[in-house]
Amino acid sequence: MQTQEQKKKNQEVSTGEQSLGADFDYAPSIESTDIVKINPKNKLFIGGKFVDSAEKKYFKTENPATGETLAELTEATAKDVDSAVKAARKAFGPWSKLSGQERGRYLYRIARLIQERSRELAVLETLDNGKPIRESRDIDIPLVAAHFFYYAGWADKLQYAVPGAKSAPKPLGVVGQIIPWNFPLLMAAWKIAPALACGNTVVLKPAETTSLSCLLLAEIIQEAGLPEGVVNIVTGAGETGAAIVNHPDINKVAFTGSTDVGKIIARSVANTDKKLTLELGGKSAHIIYEDAAIDQAVEGVINGIFFNQGHVCCAGSRLLLEESIAETVVEKLKARMEKIRVGNPLDKNTDVGAINSAAEHVKIKKLIETGKTEGGEYFEPSSVNLPAKGYYHKPCFFNRVSSAFTLSRVEVFGPVLAISTFRTTQEAISKANDTQYGLAAGIWSEKGSKIHKTAAALKAGVIWANTYNKFDPTSPFGGFNESGYGREGGRHGLFPYLDI
Repeated sequence: MQTQEQKKKNQEVSTGEQSLGADFDYAPSIESTDIVKINPKNKLFIGGKFVDSAEKKYFKTENPATGETLAELTEATAKDVDSAVKAARKAFGPWSKLSGQERGRYLYRIARLIQERSRELAVLETLDNGKPIRESRDIDIPLVAAHFFYYAGWADKLQYAVPGAKSAPKPLGVVGQIIPWNFPLLMAAWKIAPALACGNTVVLKPAETTSLSCLLLAEIIQEAGLPEGVVNIVTGAGETGAAIVNHPDINKVAFTGSTDVGKIIARSVANTDKKLTLELGGKSAHIIYEDAAIDQAVEGVINGIFFNQGHVCCAGSRLLLEESIAETVVEKLKARMEKIRVGNPLDKNTDVGAINSAAEHVKIKKLIETGKTEGGEYFEPSSVNLPAKGYYHKPCFFNRVSSAFTLSRVEVFGPVLAISTFRTTQEAISKANDTQYGLAAGIWSEKGSKIHKTAAALKAGVIWANTYNKFDPTSPFGGFNESGYGREGGRHGLFPYLDI
């Protein structure tokens, strides 16, 4: 039985009022095996059951904090994907004919089970991804549950989602979803929850380096009693994803990942009638005006670029400072960075965890070397010590970076900040918009008129004012240009899954 306090906390999560997990703690020496059990060999989730692959090929997933193997995952073939699509197609008829109220009940049940198993999910996410346990526990998992709660509420109100609709719009059918490694469970929730609320069925592929938490989500889906085949989860790498994208019986593709892969997918579906949404890369500008609350703005910058090791598509990776305050902000930023704690992601005191994989670690280091070659003023905190094992990098920045520098143009996807200055509002806007991307931006000022003037001129899908990296299930998320198209989250997140 739940206590009143537990019930209160669960309710807070469903409304997004407070982070789940504040009532339990993690010691630095936590034994993760006491909380979550990891299967040494993991199967595919097809037709409501965990099944072997046709060819029984496996690949390893590792703990980036140590470099040690966590488990083996099944590499799904085109034949496995076909089985998953057939299971989803078979389930689509009955599932789409259920009332919205009934579909909503399943989503509510999944959300409640996510809350009940939040501790397992948080630890597993941190083990497989490398992010600090505080972020998994207090941010990611509560938002995962909140997205299921939110779209459960929409399931019987779809006619109100589309202005002017006289009846509920129809679902599309079978949707293929491919998610990245930086927020595995959260990206799964962003995609699965609205798809199911609208009456679609799903074939989802998690990233090859972070599939374990999605397989635990499959257990939760099974426990919730979701009809067989409504959600199918297949693990694998690029070939598995391509099999989903190119399958003739997929009605819609939703992809979150790199811009390069997004372009390949767009070309693949161009001659079909499949619907497509793409949430791709970013090189977001973080603008600080001279009238901003400087200390709070520095904290916003730290969160904007070093949250989740910088593995964030909307990270505030370009810091634009008004010239009159540039020196002050840079010195405060240096002092603040000396206090950042990098280390064991399962330590509750860790601020920055492990880079997700060896390949990402190498890529980040190469881009930093490029930045040094091009002449930027490099800084990393001398007080920060890195663990001997695993893939870690100190948070760092390059000052006096021009718009032509590689670090101003290329998405690093790591804890690397590029700093430049501006003199006028128009120059700040011009520099912020000088990118092929258009995902997000941040503005810091005490003047509301300046914030609105700047925001109105920025080419970015998501703009924060006097804060950064704040997310809510009710708010749509997405970008422009090479950051993709379509929206996820909020009422707008329903549209890609409906025949309007």
